Amino acid sequence: MSSSVFSTVGSLSLFAFIVLFLSPAFASESDHKYQPEEPITLWVNKVGPYNNPQETYNYYSLPFCHPGANPAHKWGGLGEVLGGNELIDSQIDIKFKKNVEKGSICQLDLDEAKVRQFKDAIENNYWFEFFVGMFSFSFFYIKVGLRDYFVYMVLLEHLLYLPCLFVDAMYCALHDAESSDDLPLWGFIGELHPDKNSDNGKQVLNTHKNIVIKYNNDQIIHVNLTQDGPKPLEAGRMLDMTYSIKWIPTNVTFARRFDVYLDYPFFEHQIHWFSVFNSFMMVIFLTGLVSMILMRTLRNDYAKYAREDDDLETLERDVSEESGWKLVHGDVFRPPRTLVLLSAVVGTGAQLALLVLLVILLAIVGTLYVGRGAIVTTFILCYAFTSFISGYVSGGMYSRNGGKNWIKSMILTASLFPFMCFGIGFILNTIAIFYGSLAAIPFGTMVVVFVIWAFISFPLALLGTVVGRNWSGAPNNPCRVKTIPRPIPEKKWYLTPSVVSMMGGLLPFGSIFIEMYFVFTSFWNYKVYYVYGFMLLVFLILIIVTICVTIVGTYFLLNAENYHWQWTSFFSAASTAVYVYLYSIYYYYVKTKMSGFFQTSFYFGYTLMFCLGLGILCGAVGYLGSNLFVRRIYRNIKCD
Repeated sequence: MSSSVFSTVGSLSLFAFIVLFLSPAFASESDHKYQPEEPITLWVNKVGPYNNPQETYNYYSLPFCHPGANPAHKWGGLGEVLGGNELIDSQIDIKFKKNVEKGSICQLDLDEAKVRQFKDAIENNYWFEFFVGMFSFSFFYIKVGLRDYFVYMVLLEHLLYLPCLFVDAMYCALHDAESSDDLPLWGFIGELHPDKNSDNGKQVLNTHKNIVIKYNNDQIIHVNLTQDGPKPLEAGRMLDMTYSIKWIPTNVTFARRFDVYLDYPFFEHQIHWFSVFNSFMMVIFLTGLVSMILMRTLRNDYAKYAREDDDLETLERDVSEESGWKLVHGDVFRPPRTLVLLSAVVGTGAQLALLVLLVILLAIVGTLYVGRGAIVTTFILCYAFTSFISGYVSGGMYSRNGGKNWIKSMILTASLFPFMCFGIGFILNTIAIFYGSLAAIPFGTMVVVFVIWAFISFPLALLGTVVGRNWSGAPNNPCRVKTIPRPIPEKKWYLTPSVVSMMGGLLPFGSIFIEMYFVFTSFWNYKVYYVYGFMLLVFLILIIVTICVTIVGTYFLLNAENYHWQWTSFFSAASTAVYVYLYSIYYYYVKTKMSGFFQTSFYFGYTLMFCLGLGILCGAVGYLGSNLFVRRIYRNIKCD
């Protein structure tokens, strides 16, 4: 029996390797050039309440006519599976440039259960999503049951994707986005017609689908779907489900085929430009403020410490007048509490900052918004390959501050953020499985994500930690740390670390909250986000504002003779995420029509995951900026 299993796995491995190496050859733009009457596949994807974007189900969870036995399923990448897409061949006969006046899909025999399902779907404003494209043999598998995958094939397809990641990780995601042939179609299951005998109206099912396909020479450019033939839902009735196909030539080029899905007026609204200008003015103000602190306030102190010909009387007067940040020079470089945790979050935040910058640049260059799940795939791969940065920053920081348990620091750095996301994802996945939603992540995909973390991310974090300890781990503080900690005097309430931390996030949030509206609307309201140039500019503004605000807060804290600046600078910047989460609550209740436990849990769960990453990113940037500032101001004073 074992030999049979190994034989099966070996055969599938050989087949998958052949497919893997052949797929790049068949993935060029020439794939999208059709011959007359060449078969074209209509893929059915998902259905769900229109107001609840994440609450999606298999198209055939509603009692539509099922295709024949074992219809082909299409897997388009890691990000597509995580995005809750499940493409199934509808087996509707569509051929290139061949018009169909009225074709039959099937005859739908309604009974009480089916009528009840359809009525419930129509009352909840269910929509559906189709895709039109060539049948792709490279990535397909046979489905045995609902979300029940043929295990060997799925694991091989996922795991054999890893050589592509090692050889050219970005090519896979960018290529999927650039060469995607599948064009989406959307429609509603039915409608509510006014009925004198019912307060809620009468539910009718759309039975005829008009599909208009525009083409340029031998390439498909655009598809559109309209529906008619509304029929009342009555048990015992037989409904003819039909379709028609009309081909129309167009002059739009293949490269511009996705422009029709982009909402230019929405993203290029005047308020978008105004928000960037407003944030830019904030950057000028804050950089000017920090420059004033450095150039005026500190210059006098440096000049006083640099005098070598002071007489005894002048020196005694200067010492008696000393106050603020100069008095804590013996404690300001004292290692912070829970150094291992601070090192881990700072290292992770540095990685996330580089990761976001890299993904934005790739999105600008590669138009990742075109491919389904391309952004998610790119994010996961970039996270794995940038793990070296987190280890390097964390390991160097931990070693410079006298940390000894570097293995604990390395493990915490490599696993902290992924395991927080896994914890939230596990809860959401359990909810999705309970509801039977496509948002539930298959086991095979979980294995792939774990393998990417275990065999790419974790080793790179380990390597980064070792390199960081040896290359940048030597202590080099400008001032020696005193043995006995200096007592911290009581100050005004607004100079306490907690108040400084909470106030520090206001201005960074103010610089990005308009962009947050566009990002939230893209993710939760079916808009395609494509203005990554705006996002890049706003991200850079966020980094600059965060650094400036944190430096100012750190300076005020040190002037209050409080030398616990490390965690305060981190939380001062990380509090930006708190305001973003509060804004998300406002957005949920005011800007959306979401409802139900499923959608509410997914909305706030995903938003929490996003805000955790944003908080760690901003916190690390704030700490690193404050660290440079603190080292700079104490470098030129006489510490002893």
